Amino acid sequence: MQLSSRAKELLAGAAERIGRHRKADCTIRFVNAQGKPVRNQTVQVEMTRHAFLFGANIFPLFEFDDPQRETYGLLFRELLNYATLGFYWGAYEPEQGRKTGRELQQRIAQWCKQHGIATKGHPLVWHEVYPRWASNDPDAVKPLLQARVREIIREFRGLIDRWDVINEATVGHRYENGVGKWLARDSAASVVLETLRWARAASPKAFLLYNDYNISPEFEKLMEELIKRDAPFDAIGIQSHMHTGEWTLERAWEVCETYARFGKPLHFTEVTVLSGQHGWELPRPWRSTPDGEARQADYVEKFYTLLFSHPAVEAITWWDFADTHAWQGAPAGLLRQDLTLKPAYERLRKLIREQWWTPKQTLTTDAQGKAQFRGFLGAYRVTAGTKTVEFELKSGKNEQQVRL
Repeated sequence: MQLSSRAKELLAGAAERIGRHRKADCTIRFVNAQGKPVRNQTVQVEMTRHAFLFGANIFPLFEFDDPQRETYGLLFRELLNYATLGFYWGAYEPEQGRKTGRELQQRIAQWCKQHGIATKGHPLVWHEVYPRWASNDPDAVKPLLQARVREIIREFRGLIDRWDVINEATVGHRYENGVGKWLARDSAASVVLETLRWARAASPKAFLLYNDYNISPEFEKLMEELIKRDAPFDAIGIQSHMHTGEWTLERAWEVCETYARFGKPLHFTEVTVLSGQHGWELPRPWRSTPDGEARQADYVEKFYTLLFSHPAVEAITWWDFADTHAWQGAPAGLLRQDLTLKPAYERLRKLIREQWWTPKQTLTTDAQGKAQFRGFLGAYRVTAGTKTVEFELKSGKNEQQVRL
């Protein structure tokens, strides 16, 4: 891809920004049973998980038969530490009171928990995938939505504690259903604020997001109003579906800068970069091509590097993980239809699991019993002799004490 001088400048500074924002120093002091420093102690330090959330949606996990399911799951967890699960109302509850989606999402969430993958539910309130049985009267549908939000958040507490509470409210007023008419009548800000309050009441400690693709002054106005009204949300979700062509890197950076000014973390919630012909809903089969895969891999490496270097960004979620079951049938996955790896998967693995991963280290304590290292933010395991301790490396000053 051709890069402007500004894009080259942004990429040239990425390594320094990553080192500054994504790493921290740590001092571990080892003492004996009497609290005295243990000198010349050999210590092994091993990173086990990133603090940054590298994810994808995981909707089709149990739609595969073995051995494809095992392949899909293995490749997912070898690369990623974060998964988005689907709670689309019309699919989750196709008939009133018959919540057929509950068991599937619980099953997927349990799989994620078993494999140490953080989870997010998406979305609780949306004007699309609207149930056929639900009323188009806002006053009739609001109590149903409130009950849905509270019920799902409470039922999944401990399995899923991050939620896209409401989706795309800046454009929902165009839809002739209960959510669309509610947005048209009461305004996006009022509806978003009310749904966020339902979610916060259901779980005071849950991590709540507002999510939108409409990167425009409307979105910015909505954020300003939500901040002004002290809306209870924790992050801004930004979609970036690039079916018709990749964003310039300058645009990606500008989006980060624009929404970072609201003082909330940014989550790139739905990233789509095609490895075939650009477009929307092209005739099938819509194939991945060698040239498209090379273009996708080159862009993905730069795009992720840029976002990872921005201090406001906390998460990047790919949409979809494999071409199989991909939205609109597009060649949008990191895996092909047969679940073989595209070059983009390999590039991301080198970034996430090698370049941005603290290598396993063997250290020796000094006269004060201290061992020091600098690493990427995340979870670590420290072993000294038969003693093993796990801890989180966070931004700022990190000091741990281990009693041997």
